[in-house]
Amino acid sequence: MSGACCAGSLAQADLLTIGPAAPYRPSSEDRETRGQKEVPGGTFAMGDPFGDGAPGDGEGPVHEVRLAPYLVDETAVTNVAFARFVKATGYVTEAEQLGVSAVFHLAVQARRGDVLHRLDTTPWWVAVKGADWRHPAGPLSSIGDLPHHPVVHVTWNDAQAYCRWAGKRLLTEAEWELAARGGLDGRRFPWGDELHDGGAWRLNVWQGDFPVANDLDDGYLTTAPVKSYRPNGYGLFQTVGNVWEWCADWFDPTYYAASPVDDPRGPRHGRARVMRGGSYLCHDSYCNRYRVAARTGNTPDSASANIGFRCGNSLPLEVVE
Repeated sequence: MSGACCAGSLAQADLLTIGPAAPYRPSSEDRETRGQKEVPGGTFAMGDPFGDGAPGDGEGPVHEVRLAPYLVDETAVTNVAFARFVKATGYVTEAEQLGVSAVFHLAVQARRGDVLHRLDTTPWWVAVKGADWRHPAGPLSSIGDLPHHPVVHVTWNDAQAYCRWAGKRLLTEAEWELAARGGLDGRRFPWGDELHDGGAWRLNVWQGDFPVANDLDDGYLTTAPVKSYRPNGYGLFQTVGNVWEWCADWFDPTYYAASPVDDPRGPRHGRARVMRGGSYLCHDSYCNRYRVAARTGNTPDSASANIGFRCGNSLPLEVVE
């Protein structure tokens, strides 16, 4: 998958049934919009105007997209929110079913026998038995002190299950990018073109020598609480950095050349789903996908310690197909 360098992946397709191909979209009766911010919609230039992206990611051509107003959760889904879902439904995530998930090597909290192996092409990712959303660094870790951190080790299929319970949906890739920009069209980041804002960190990414030494200039080796940095112009927190966020669309690096102007929803078929926003492991030495135009994908049954999601919704007066 195209996101392999940025997010660990232990494909489960041979063991588990892949979820529905069509992203869930709640009916007007089932829609829940509390805690969501309105994104005004309009026309914007989608894609990378700077040439910063990897050629295989398909961040170009820059193309016009027009969206109606819609709603977006102000943060990624947190551990405490996901725990409410699990308590109400008894849901078991795919990583829990598989019994193993990917953890960054410097963050592992597990007994030696639970550390199974490093991933072949990305040795900084380790397959850890018992790593899951409740135990993000391995079975010796806990979310007890991380209630307001983003939930991780969730697959696209897990995100669909949460959305169905919560009366929400995943954003389309176009909706995600417009929301992430916060009203600043054609810029690298939600605050402008420069990574640093007066010397202060505005996002949670890797600082130091990846993947062996993190200077911890922002205070975090892995996830940060979801409101650790200032929100963008739409009141949305951490649309770049911290954790990757699943989008509704199938991923295709050639899609932008054929994308419709009005409300694009991605290819009709695919093998990977779009992920956006980058994570705490992004670093410009190998992966500068913490920009608002950056895109990648991963199989919908993939989970790791830096993949989460954010929900959106159509406005209440919009007719949902």
